[in-house]
Amino acid sequence: MSETTDFNFSCLTHLGDLSIEQFLKEYSQKRPLLIPQAFSNFQSPISAEELAGLSLEEDVVSRLIIEDRKNRDWKLQHGPFDESIFTQLPENDWTLLVQHVDSLDPDVNSLLEAFRFIPNWRLDDIMVSYAPDGGGVGPHFDYFDVFLLQGEGQRRWKLGPKCDESSPLIPGQAMKILQSFKTEEEYVVNPGDLLYIPAQYAHWGEAVGESVTYSIGFRAPSHGEILLDFSQ
Repeated sequence: MSETTDFNFSCLTHLGDLSIEQFLKEYSQKRPLLIPQAFSNFQSPISAEELAGLSLEEDVVSRLIIEDRKNRDWKLQHGPFDESIFTQLPENDWTLLVQHVDSLDPDVNSLLEAFRFIPNWRLDDIMVSYAPDGGGVGPHFDYFDVFLLQGEGQRRWKLGPKCDESSPLIPGQAMKILQSFKTEEEYVVNPGDLLYIPAQYAHWGEAVGESVTYSIGFRAPSHGEILLDFSQ
């Protein structure tokens, strides 16, 4: 395991009790996996305040999502934001997302070293999110693999079945929110915990108190790309 208090991350050799070889054989692109304390003594390289500061910048891709629980509605706003917006937000049930933080902050970029057991060409980016209590982006699925690393606070994750383009979505939403969600597994994660979710698996995360989460996304390779990587 990595000691991460100084942000000098090194490539993981194990995910919990699993060797990387076991993970790649038994879990990668097959089924989700929770790894409690994959990063011991983890301290978030970026704070909520720094993340908010990045969302004010013109060349940074950021989003703000505000949930109306009563009406099952998620409002989406795109940055850059004015600083005053953070004084107008509700107390709970919203999320700030900032993309490509690995290219904006060298300490966050160093986190990529921990995942060098996956080919570099599959890396998408590191997205960082901040949410107060109850904040989340709703039940959804992605077309890429993701490692969800808890940075600060706690987050409740519900995992559902595998989905595809035929899975019903809530109409009229700016984002692709699943119309129904069947919880198959549920976890409350703490700083240093790592949750792996393969492409197309439904998941739903909500902050428990204030929460900072790192999403390390990896493109799901095609069959041809797997053969090319193997030959190389």
